Amino acid sequence: MYYLLTALNIVNKTQDMAELVVCLRQRLGLTQEQLAARLGVTCPTVSRWENRRSRPSPIALKLIKSAVEQLDDAENLLAQYFPDQSFH
Repeated sequence: MYYLLTALNIVNKTQDMAELVVCLRQRLGLTQEQLAARLGVTCPTVSRWENRRSRPSPIALKLIKSAVEQLDDAENLLAQYFPDQSFH
């Protein structure tokens, strides 16, 4: 429950979330369709996130954060996009 209440405050702006989704997808070398399958959402959903028409749900944010944690520069991205959470 705590996560659901705080997830909406993790990323401050829709623009920031769009940038994160694009950055994550590109760094993982995935298409929108591949990222959607990895996160358990549809390709149009990823497209809406990237085009700032919607934001990921709290559950999707958790999955996005998990994917970010797999990147080499995870600490920098986590600090930038998930500043209110501990990741050490």
